[in-house]
Amino acid sequence: MDGSETRILSVGTALPGPLLDNAALARRFGMDEIWEQWIEAFIGASTRHLAVDLESGEVVSSLTELGETAARRALENAGLEPGDVDVMVLGTAMPDQLMPTTVNMIADRLGINEVPTYQLQSGCTGAVQAMDLGRQMLLTPGRRHALVIGGEVCAKHYDLSVDVKKLAPDELVNLLLFGDAAGAAVLTTDEAPQSLVIRGLMNRLTGLGRPPGQTVDWFGLIDRDSARQAVSEDYKAIEESVPVMSAEILRELLDDLGWAETDVDYLLPPQLSVKMTDRIVEELSVPGAEEVSCVSEISNTGNALPFFQLEQLIPQMAEGDRAIGIAVESSKWIKAGYALEKV
Repeated sequence: MDGSETRILSVGTALPGPLLDNAALARRFGMDEIWEQWIEAFIGASTRHLAVDLESGEVVSSLTELGETAARRALENAGLEPGDVDVMVLGTAMPDQLMPTTVNMIADRLGINEVPTYQLQSGCTGAVQAMDLGRQMLLTPGRRHALVIGGEVCAKHYDLSVDVKKLAPDELVNLLLFGDAAGAAVLTTDEAPQSLVIRGLMNRLTGLGRPPGQTVDWFGLIDRDSARQAVSEDYKAIEESVPVMSAEILRELLDDLGWAETDVDYLLPPQLSVKMTDRIVEELSVPGAEEVSCVSEISNTGNALPFFQLEQLIPQMAEGDRAIGIAVESSKWIKAGYALEKV
């Protein structure tokens, strides 16, 4: 684990469309009051934002548009211009197209050119992977600022004609669990007062021999009418594995840094759902650490969500405060996490 002095200089986020509560979601899909109560009991999230108009079926925001907005806000918060960016990295499981890459479309909208750009195809650990790659790229002499982005537009996989009463549990979970969003952060190697130093960062595949916990399929012209699911997940496997893996990530970060649990002032846990987050935090059992969570307001937004957590965290941290962020990807079981200190 590298302890180089890379800092998070700023963060920006973006949400599409109006806020959508569970009652509106239940009405749109013909759910009765019992279904609405089930959403709140099983998922826990009360609101989300979607990049599709549920009435018309029109996609109202692309990942490119959301990523551009989040990136502009991050740059503005850092006091930088697009021309100050030396490298760009995007982590997403839901790019707008296979090619051209969404990261390059965002760069084009920002007016960024003649810099390295990378797009990482990844689920819930993609934001941490983007930070890791951005940090590594800043080791090249002459590079000062990395723009890292994460986001998802999951709603494009919705079938608005579906009868939810006929859905299998893994399909129903995917319909109700996710929201759409993008987030961005500016990393720098410059000395920056009141910034967050990345003290540690881990990103490791651990799924050898294990079946995927989540699958996102794609379709070409030859199989676009296939009856197979676009998105599916083994929620039971996720429910059993993620709390345990989260505790393992926390312990490894603390051991590598020589930190005790009592040294952690803020905890940024995985944000699968409100119910799962509560279970994970209980499993982690970090006494005295303040939890930073936003899943109840925006639902699970995948690779955007860590940036929303950081957006909450940054104004709260005082000099010397320490934070641990944890992410687990169930697609092929990836462990990721990061440790921050305010200096």
